[in-house]
Amino acid sequence: MLILPREILIVSIARLLEGVRHVAVGASSPIPAAGAMLRRALNETSGAPPVRLSILGSVEHNFFTNGSAELFDCAGQGRIDAFFLGGGQIDGQGNINLVGVGDYPRSKVRWPGSFGSAYLYFVVPRVILFREEHSPRVLVEAVDFVSAPGVSPANVPRTGGPHALLTGMGLFRFDRSEGRFALESTHPGHSLADIRAATGFRFAHDETPRETERPDAPTLALLRTRVLDELSETYPEFAGQMSRDIDALAASRSLAS
Repeated sequence: MLILPREILIVSIARLLEGVRHVAVGASSPIPAAGAMLRRALNETSGAPPVRLSILGSVEHNFFTNGSAELFDCAGQGRIDAFFLGGGQIDGQGNINLVGVGDYPRSKVRWPGSFGSAYLYFVVPRVILFREEHSPRVLVEAVDFVSAPGVSPANVPRTGGPHALLTGMGLFRFDRSEGRFALESTHPGHSLADIRAATGFRFAHDETPRETERPDAPTLALLRTRVLDELSETYPEFAGQMSRDIDALAASRSLAS
């Protein structure tokens, strides 16, 4: 069964969201949004408890009417179970940098800014760090600026924090007691050696990490039909490109046979 690399990411996100009641997704996050939609669809088809999904910037898939203000209130009240954060830099302690490269405030490269990342990182229990690019410039030994810390001293009240790091090459789990990542699986086509060479920080790993589980046929069918259709409301260009890539994959399989 042929599968796109981005489908591996979407299905991995859906698995990471198993058991959540309410997941929120920020704007400009089509892959996390697709993963959350897939989790909702899987729960509905299996009879599991429903998943509430709030995608900022969406009309159809957003319960909030006052943007980020309601998101922050809801998170502070403990009513959001999962959220996604990225970063121009992510280090081995789960710190993220959304400000820029170089010594602040004279950063050589500037990014949009931290916004509410530090707040959400502290109050949402299952924060999934997501970055499709997996390279030493993104996954660094130490971030140049800490927009949001991965761990806090024992005397700092904190209900939230990093749960996992998902990239285009593999899936890491975050061990809060150790304050570091452990490689859980490598995506198809990538090896432990590939990941070590592309990662700027040290991480725990098995001698032979397992390969990220591929979706079964019903899950893949659900993703390629219902989920892409729902996703097109908020991310029409991304959903359209995914559909074209799937068609191209099917055509290549037909030619090969």
